[in-house]
Amino acid sequence: MAILSIQSAVAYGSVGNAAAVFPLQRLGFEVWRVDTVLFSNHTGYDAWRGTVLDPELVGEILRGIEERGVLPGCEAVLSGYLGSLELGRVVLDGVARVKRANSGALYCCDPVLGDADRGLFVKPELAEFFRAEALGFADILTPNHFELEKFAASRVSTLGAAKAACGSLLTRGPRAILVTSLDVTEVAKGSAAMLAATPEGGWLVRTPRLPIVANGAGDLTAALFLAHYLKTRDAAAALGETAAAVHGVIAETARLEAAELQIVAAQEALATPPQRFSVERVF
Repeated sequence: MAILSIQSAVAYGSVGNAAAVFPLQRLGFEVWRVDTVLFSNHTGYDAWRGTVLDPELVGEILRGIEERGVLPGCEAVLSGYLGSLELGRVVLDGVARVKRANSGALYCCDPVLGDADRGLFVKPELAEFFRAEALGFADILTPNHFELEKFAASRVSTLGAAKAACGSLLTRGPRAILVTSLDVTEVAKGSAAMLAATPEGGWLVRTPRLPIVANGAGDLTAALFLAHYLKTRDAAAALGETAAAVHGVIAETARLEAAELQIVAAQEALATPPQRFSVERVF
């Protein structure tokens, strides 16, 4: 089972492909890694070095993979941080090539636009690209709360509003939406919550909020949700497995007092999470 993962690369830290590739491999998937940027570290630090890769180069790499004749064996494409509008269009072309080779392949789009603390950290035209173009290609969409509001162009402060926002987006292409960092009145401040929504319903999982800033947790979450959805084709089951594994990794990172996610040190939590959490149907 192969997944084409197209997202950022950092030398230090666990974001982008550094947060996605090993967990997918640990769960038994072959991963074809394509990087969109090469940075020293993620942009949450005061400074970083590196560059966004030339879209033509990324396109060449994707065409080279296609020329190997292996795209019929690709089960899914996962995309994350892109860095430029031109790279976004290269990714969608790659998705189209995979789907021509394998009509059953899924596209999981993690629209890395920003968060509630920092606002947008991509150019506005890239945010509009995700809303106007990438959304229609996606089979699975994994926005955080801030990104969900950007897609829906409305405030989401209750589960009812989340249901309405996800329902609107589901009519535009995706078959499943995973909302991370869900911040609604029904979720206590001491909890972290994720919501999975499909045309059949919505499911919520709450986990204890841990006292660290876990950069890359969204990238890890998107990869794990895709992996478990591919295995089960069940959004509620994938939500439960994902929440348990991500909490396990963050808990181990906090225990080690590390500045970055300790995915390798916590790898057993990826396959056998030490704690599981109730998944509640909410609509």
